[in-house]
Amino acid sequence: MIIDRRHLLMATASAAIPLSAQTAAKTRTAVIGTGNRGSYLLQAVLDQPVAAVTMLCDIKPDRLDKAATSASRDNPKTTSDWRQVIESDNVDAVFIATPPYLHSEMAIAALKRGKNVYCEKPIGVTPAQVRAVIEAARASRKVFTAGQQLRSIKRLATTVQKIHDGLIGDVVMIKAQRHATADLPHDGTSGDWYFDVTKSGGYLIEQSVHNLDLCNWVVDAHPTRAAGLGAINFYKNQPPGRTIFDCGSITYDYPKGVKMSFTQNVFHPRALPGGGQYIYVYGTKGAVDLMTPAPTFYPIEPGAQPTVLVEKGPPEYAHAHIAAFYAAVNQGGPNPAGIAIGAAAALTAILGHEAMVREKMVTWDDLGVRI
Repeated sequence: MIIDRRHLLMATASAAIPLSAQTAAKTRTAVIGTGNRGSYLLQAVLDQPVAAVTMLCDIKPDRLDKAATSASRDNPKTTSDWRQVIESDNVDAVFIATPPYLHSEMAIAALKRGKNVYCEKPIGVTPAQVRAVIEAARASRKVFTAGQQLRSIKRLATTVQKIHDGLIGDVVMIKAQRHATADLPHDGTSGDWYFDVTKSGGYLIEQSVHNLDLCNWVVDAHPTRAAGLGAINFYKNQPPGRTIFDCGSITYDYPKGVKMSFTQNVFHPRALPGGGQYIYVYGTKGAVDLMTPAPTFYPIEPGAQPTVLVEKGPPEYAHAHIAAFYAAVNQGGPNPAGIAIGAAAALTAILGHEAMVREKMVTWDDLGVRI
């Protein structure tokens, strides 16, 4: 059932104007999933002058009520049934921020109904899901953007372009890691799905997909094969029934022989020197420390001095990726992370996960998906 919320404290001027007139010139937007990530996306949508929130969806009443209060300016309708969002004629764009195993079904339905789609990463947790999203996105004339938000960070874009321009010579190797200081709260709001690998995909697919996408961006390709090992070494049976790894190590092989070593864990002491996340890109002329606030090039020649590629500046606009999505929808601007990027990122993570699960070499062709 859809509930039309009427907020008694709405400003008099706004209340006097019909909702259809208030939103007619704006992209009518729905958010499906209003938990931690969905709440962030909702605030980002509210921050866009070109957007109006017309619908909200969540199966948890407390989250839905909180989201409706946050978006009271736009007086959105609310529902616990995501299909009602897809079928609504009062929605132009859909943001999907549900558990990952639901992303593909919702994105495909929205695209087929003629909606623009911003789908949180990963766009799928299995090759079949990713393949289905690719097919739907390419059959649609609407904008599909994956939530690979690192693509909209200017300092990274500038640094990656310099690498592509030959600053470090030919890229030959990457060393990267994503280490967290703790597991997700076992009794937290995501605890009912996160620790089930069939629903979240595990840390590599649900979270490290950001880091892997950045590595793909640097190499300007996706890997061709992977080998790795994963385990539950620290949080054994915590929470009970846990099926996601808490650590792992993967070697990826890219075209032209480029190698990448990637590790992840969720028990990295906060004070341990070096930080929990980094990406070192090695080339024939030197290496770049990519993920620092001021990316720096370190020449390989003895005695050569490091060069800061992008000076550390004020924090970048937090909602740049969402703003770029709306620019693509309304102005035909470049898609910040289209289906090819979203699919390659998800499949790179799935490839690594499959290598760890099978404990043997897995090739990209084994996944059976063409981008």
